Amino acid sequence: MSHYYTDEINTLILISLLKKHNIRKIIASPGTTNISFVGSVQIDSYFEVYSVVDERSAAFMACGLAEESGEPVVLTCTGATASRNYIPGLTEAYYRHLPILAITSTQHTGRVGNYVAQVIDRSEQFPDMVKTSIQLPTIHSEEDKRHTVTAVNEAILELTHGIAGPVHINLLTTYSNNFVVKELPECRVIRRIINKDYPDMPKGKIGIFVGAHGKFTEDETKEINRFCEAYNAIVICDHVSNYRGKYRFLASLVNNQENNFGTKVFDLIIYIGSVHGAYINFVGKELWRVNPDGIIRDPYCNLTYVFEMEEIEFFKHYSLKEKNNTILECCKKATEAVFSKIPELPFSNMWIAKETVMLIPDDSILHLSILNTLRVWNYFETSENVLCYTNSGGYGIDGCLSSFLGSAITHRQVQHYLIIGDLAFFYDLNAVYNELPSNIHIMLINNGVGTEFKNYNHRASYFGEEANPYIAAKGHNGFKNKDTVKVMCGDVGMKYLCAKDKKEYIDCRDLWIDKKSGPVLLEVFTSDEEESKALKLINNIAKDNSIIGRFKRSPLGKITGKILRR
Repeated sequence: MSHYYTDEINTLILISLLKKHNIRKIIASPGTTNISFVGSVQIDSYFEVYSVVDERSAAFMACGLAEESGEPVVLTCTGATASRNYIPGLTEAYYRHLPILAITSTQHTGRVGNYVAQVIDRSEQFPDMVKTSIQLPTIHSEEDKRHTVTAVNEAILELTHGIAGPVHINLLTTYSNNFVVKELPECRVIRRIINKDYPDMPKGKIGIFVGAHGKFTEDETKEINRFCEAYNAIVICDHVSNYRGKYRFLASLVNNQENNFGTKVFDLIIYIGSVHGAYINFVGKELWRVNPDGIIRDPYCNLTYVFEMEEIEFFKHYSLKEKNNTILECCKKATEAVFSKIPELPFSNMWIAKETVMLIPDDSILHLSILNTLRVWNYFETSENVLCYTNSGGYGIDGCLSSFLGSAITHRQVQHYLIIGDLAFFYDLNAVYNELPSNIHIMLINNGVGTEFKNYNHRASYFGEEANPYIAAKGHNGFKNKDTVKVMCGDVGMKYLCAKDKKEYIDCRDLWIDKKSGPVLLEVFTSDEEESKALKLINNIAKDNSIIGRFKRSPLGKITGKILRR
C-alpha cells in the first residue's frame, strides 16, 4: 500500500496504546468519520481486522469473538445512527461481562444540536450498556496529548478492571486525508497491579508523596519507614499528610525557594492519599499511585502504575532489603539551612505561623483554610502529635469553617484550632450561628482582600491595584472594621481577641491557644502588601550563596547534578 498511518494525533495515540495493551481484534463497519482509524489499522499487520456492514450484527459478533478468544475486541463505526445499532450487543456484553471497546467516530462536538448532517449526541450512555465512556477530542497542545494518553489507558484498563465489561470511546476526527505517518508515537503505558506481577523498583531518587491523609497507624508508619530505609527514600509531606514517621520531609520551605535546591526532581514519586493542597513543586520522571480503589488518577501526566491495594501491603512487598538512608539527612540539612536564614518577616500570616505553629498543643487538631493560609503554615513544622486537615477535596473557600466545626463537635474532648482568611470566614459565616463547642480556637487573618490575588507571584499581580475591586474582592465585610466580628462574637457567646501588630499578637497569643479559653476568636489585622512581602522574602532565602554552596557539596546535590535552574 502507498499510504501509512493518519496524521490525526488522537487516533495515533489510540492505535499505539491498543498495541501496547495487546489488543489486536477489530470489527470494522464502513463509514466516513472512522476512515482515519480504519485506514490506519488495516495497513498494520499486527491487527486482525474483520468487516461487518451491520453495526448491530458487529456488536453481537464481538460478543462471540470476545467470549471464545478470551481477548478484548474493538468495534469501530462512523457517525449518524451507526453507534445506536451497537446498543443491543453492548447491553449483552455488559451483562455477560465481555471486554468490548466500542470506538464511535464523530465530527466536532460543537456541531451537535445544530442541524449538521450525520451528527448526533453521544455524551451520555445507558447505565447498563458500557462501564465508562470517554471523549477523545482533537489535539492542539502537549497538555492535550498527555491527557489523551491517560484517557486512552484508563479506557482500555477498564475493560478488565474488577468485573469485565464494555467501554466506549467517542473519537473525534478532522477528516484528514494525510496518511503519511510511518511510525506510531511511543506512548506512556499505564498498568494496574493487583497482587501479582509487581514491577521492579526503579533505581535513583524516590519520594513518597502523601496527599491529604487520615492518621497513620503504627504498623503503616513502620512499613513506610522500612521502605524508606531500604530504598533511600523520603516522605514528601504537607501538614494535612499526617505522616509523622522518621522520614517525614515538610517540603514547602525548601521546595518553594525560587533558587532550586535539587529537591524537585525525583526518578519515582509514589503517590498515596488524596488531593494535596500545598502546591509542592516536585517533578517525578514516573508516578506510581497506591490506593485500594485502583482508579487512574494522573495529576502530573506521568502515571505508569496504579496499585490496587492497601498502602501497607504495597510497602511490605517492596521492603525486602536494608541500607542507610542519606536523602532524608540531606533534605533536613537543607531545611535547617534555609530556616536558620529566615529574615525578620513583616507582620503577616507567615510571621504568625512561624511564631505560633510549634505552640499548637499536642493531641489537638489544626484546620488550615485554603489557599494562602495552607501555603504559609506549611513552611513551618508542627508538633509531632498534631493532626492537620484542610478542604483540599474540592479546594474551595466555601466550607472551611463548617468543616472545622463539624470536626470539633464530633471530638469535643480534643482542642481544635482553625486559621482562616477573611474572605473564607465571611463566606461561611452562617456556621457560627449553630451550637459552638468550647474546644474551638479560631484565628481570623483579616487583611480586607483576597490576599492570594495580591501575592507578588500570582498572575493577578499583573493588574496591580486594578485587581482590587473585582479579582481580589477588596473592601468587603466591613473592610477590616473590628466591631463587625467583635459584635458577632458577642452574639454567639464567643470570646473575642484582637491584634494589629506583633506586640499585640504576642500579648494575646497564649490566651488564644489556652485549652480553657474556648470558644475563642482572635482577629488579626494584616495588610496584603506585607503578606506578599513576607512570601517573597521566604521564597528567596536560597539566594544566600553560603546555603547553596553548602548544599552543592552534599550527597543530594551530587545525585541531582544540578542545583540551580537559573
